[in-house]
Amino acid sequence: MNIVLPSLGDIDEVEVTEICVSVGDVVSAEDSVIVIESDKASMEVPAGHEGTVTELHVSVGDMLSEGAAIGVLSQTKTEAAAESPAQPLPRSDLADSKSRQHAGDDVEAPAGGPQTVQILVPELGDIEQVEVIEVAAQPGTLVNPGDLLVVLESDKASMEIPLEVSGKLLEISVAVGDQVSAGSLLAVAEVDTPYQSASETLAQPRPQPAANSAGEAESLQDSSISQPPRSGGGAAIYAGPATRRLAREIGVPLEQVAGSGNRGRITKDDVKAWAKATLNQPASALASAGSALPALPEVDFAKFGSVEEVPLSRIQKQVAANMHRSWVNIPHVTQHAQVDIDDLELFRLSVKAEAQARGVKLSPLPFVIKAVCQTLAAHPKLNGSVSANGENLVFKHYMNIGIAVDTPEGLVVPVIRGADQMGIWALAEKAQELAEKARNKKLALDDLSAGTFTISSLGALGGTGFTPIINAPEVAILGVGKSRVSPVWRSEGFEPRLQLPLSLSYDHRVINGTDGGHFMATLAELLGDIRRLSL
Repeated sequence: MNIVLPSLGDIDEVEVTEICVSVGDVVSAEDSVIVIESDKASMEVPAGHEGTVTELHVSVGDMLSEGAAIGVLSQTKTEAAAESPAQPLPRSDLADSKSRQHAGDDVEAPAGGPQTVQILVPELGDIEQVEVIEVAAQPGTLVNPGDLLVVLESDKASMEIPLEVSGKLLEISVAVGDQVSAGSLLAVAEVDTPYQSASETLAQPRPQPAANSAGEAESLQDSSISQPPRSGGGAAIYAGPATRRLAREIGVPLEQVAGSGNRGRITKDDVKAWAKATLNQPASALASAGSALPALPEVDFAKFGSVEEVPLSRIQKQVAANMHRSWVNIPHVTQHAQVDIDDLELFRLSVKAEAQARGVKLSPLPFVIKAVCQTLAAHPKLNGSVSANGENLVFKHYMNIGIAVDTPEGLVVPVIRGADQMGIWALAEKAQELAEKARNKKLALDDLSAGTFTISSLGALGGTGFTPIINAPEVAILGVGKSRVSPVWRSEGFEPRLQLPLSLSYDHRVINGTDGGHFMATLAELLGDIRRLSL
């Protein structure tokens, strides 16, 4: 059976940073096969089933999208039969339809002679229909397992459908623009060996062209480049769904883009570079005229003494790019406040024993998250996002709070989904769980998406205030400094009270000073009297 990349949430592509197994290894369902990395975090991908690794289709440095084939796992006959029951065949106008089987069915054909099989749309989950956005194979061509057949797209994601058979394509039953559902006929192929189940077929070594058969060598080329010819010639287009979608959105012809990825794969950066060089000539001319930001000077620091260069991690570089993009595109305003949390701290210390019994470290953060959720409910603009065209404010009727976590690889922001529906204990447990997963590279990609508001806490590191940079496309972020005891005038004299410094940065295009002031006043009121959190 195929090992495929699971759901990536709102992330288009990830990079393979480590291969954890080799062909021939026996693995369990929980064993990691590869480690992938996005611009936010690293994640280990488990095998998902017990078995023996018979093929690996990826290498370190490959860019993968959701549903990409990672490798092949050979299972026992009992397991394969339990997971791949035979399915009824749809009607077909071919006379030998009785001999065809779905490419994923565990049905063997009589030995001796070619067999005709149908390739159907796989299970789509809760999606009823998808659109065929690309047909990547042609009738009459020789194909191998893993060769791309079609690309399907729903309103959520694109998905590549690879072939799982070795043989010759007899017909393609769909065209670009067709709407298909699970079980729809995509193509018919003639298998050149006795047909086996998908897991058994993919476990076989791919046929190698004979040294004296140039024509066969071209037809049986590696599946990574066995794509249809470009309209302008014989070269192939090798790009993932996310890259193809980006190219369609910004109007870049992929046949004119040179791929810089592994095995000539066209990446999103290639598409952007082509667009920048070809489509944005006026903008480039304007920049050369002096309207662009001036470049920083290059300094040879080695002239002044001994130096050492340490490469930034992928996450650190991406965080830097994200922060720069946010800073230059969003007009930031930051408001600072000191909040009295003396009573909150007394209550927190009073339940310290209960927290230890629960195995939870009860810091002030869960109280801040709870208070932020209630404050966002009262001031929903700060839970929104600016629309892509900049003409609307999108109000979100859910609250997913991101918490910035420092890791050895860089800063990541896991998200507590539905934070407004949780109590203090649940928030403390979830925050602790996500922080541990972040530091151990165990975050799922869904843990890093769909945030609506971010909290960045310096905690014990100190500081009386700072200017947090907005985590776009959010419109606000709260910075939390180190609490300290300060004299506060109360009634007839000064009293020592614990003060918590807060810094709220917001997008001044849609959030003004009055909005920020009201938000901070409400938040200070809730943190100053935590009894209000239960109202």
